Amino acid sequence: MNILFVADPLAGFKIYKDSTYAMMREAAGRGHQVWACLADDLRLKNGVVEARAQLIGFTEQQNGHDWYRIDGEEVIVLRDLGAVVMRKDPPFDQQYLYATQLFSLAEAQGAKVFNRGQALRDFNEKLAIFQFSHFIAPTMVSQNMADIRGFVAEHGDVIVKPLDGMGGAGIFRITSNDANLGSILEMLSHNGERLVMAQKYLPAIKDGDKRILLIDGVPVDWCLARIPADGETRGNLAAGGSGVARPLTARDREIAEALGPQLAAQGLLLVGLDVIGDNLTEVNVTSPTCFQEITAQSGINVAGLFIDAIERKVA
Repeated sequence: MNILFVADPLAGFKIYKDSTYAMMREAAGRGHQVWACLADDLRLKNGVVEARAQLIGFTEQQNGHDWYRIDGEEVIVLRDLGAVVMRKDPPFDQQYLYATQLFSLAEAQGAKVFNRGQALRDFNEKLAIFQFSHFIAPTMVSQNMADIRGFVAEHGDVIVKPLDGMGGAGIFRITSNDANLGSILEMLSHNGERLVMAQKYLPAIKDGDKRILLIDGVPVDWCLARIPADGETRGNLAAGGSGVARPLTARDREIAEALGPQLAAQGLLLVGLDVIGDNLTEVNVTSPTCFQEITAQSGINVAGLFIDAIERKVA
């Protein structure tokens, strides 16, 4: 089978932890042809969605940028592939939106795209939690700075963040007497022109911001608890957090099993739920990570489970 991975530049992959790399290696190990392209390489010609893509081979290099080789390059029609896997990182900007629209056109032409274009558009990673509000902590979304100030005054200790970031970028912990409150809200909201999310601070973050992976609606049995570094609020690995794999708790499984079938039914093959304590905080659908960390510490071949799901879907 030919599998196209739409991703960020391969030369920037940190292969010791990159989940897309793990997927690609697993697919190649099963004899599938692995192709890669950027979202910029997608195009619509004569009504047909195509991509200028590179056929990827793997070297023995385990560090740096020399882990892959290019075995060919050609324009391929998405409907002629076995599967297309969208793995471009956020932000979910206008270009990302256009890519999802091209995916939807390709799907109408017979392409099998994971996650589906419509599902990527429907599930903003921050706003999607409101579809499951019985699992979330007190949360507000507004671009009105007075609204956010009122929420901070009500709850005292609050996390604020943009709706389109990743890796902990733009996340602040603020209190009602924070001297920088006004500046932070002005920056995040672009002076009241962009929506901001505010969530009541959850002290359970000290035990980790848990990433729970759902593959075709089924939770992986272990999650990765991302524990903030000393002096940090954010547990994100990109922000210096440390990752500790743990078996799912009863509450983790309750949340995952409640959401899994609903998300899978809407075209989301891979989802990363973020859970702090007993509360759902995000539903990550663009490029969920933590495959390699969970695999290394639990022995579960997460990439194998994902490629299993792809193979079932296209059989």
